[in-house]
Amino acid sequence: MEAKILLVDDRAENLIALEAILASLGQELVLAHSGEAALAALLADEFAVILLDVVMPGMDGFETATHIKRRARTQDVPIIFLTAAGADPELAFRGYAAGAVDYITKPFDPRVLRSKVAVFVELHLLRVRQQRAMAELSGRLSALEAAAAAVASQRLNEAVAALRETLDSLRDG
Repeated sequence: MEAKILLVDDRAENLIALEAILASLGQELVLAHSGEAALAALLADEFAVILLDVVMPGMDGFETATHIKRRARTQDVPIIFLTAAGADPELAFRGYAAGAVDYITKPFDPRVLRSKVAVFVELHLLRVRQQRAMAELSGRLSALEAAAAAVASQRLNEAVAALRETLDSLRDG
């Protein structure tokens, strides 16, 4: 099973670098060059995690994250902010306030980023497997309930028939 990871950055060289860092995870990497493109991608697909640049023209990362967290379908997708904007605590606070699970300043250790993303991918894959198992169990439960209802109905029909026979024999007898 493969998860999708959304990479959002207006700079192509940053997306290429992220692809190189995350390629070894063996997951599908989806690239978006703007906040608007990220929102469009989120309408089309389900993602395990989003790596989101803070400073982008048009819709910045904070605004993009706010839109993502407002949608019921995407509100639980983890967002990791990546930024070259510096380690300003106020920016980090804005990132967390917008719903991010992490706020990483550039330059960063690629191994650490890959490890963090891997954790969210694994959690996503576990959730998908759990949802599939629950759906299968629900289907099996429905089939058992239908079978039990059929057996109960058959037994009821047999009991009614036996009562009719008894009543008939009492009337005749």
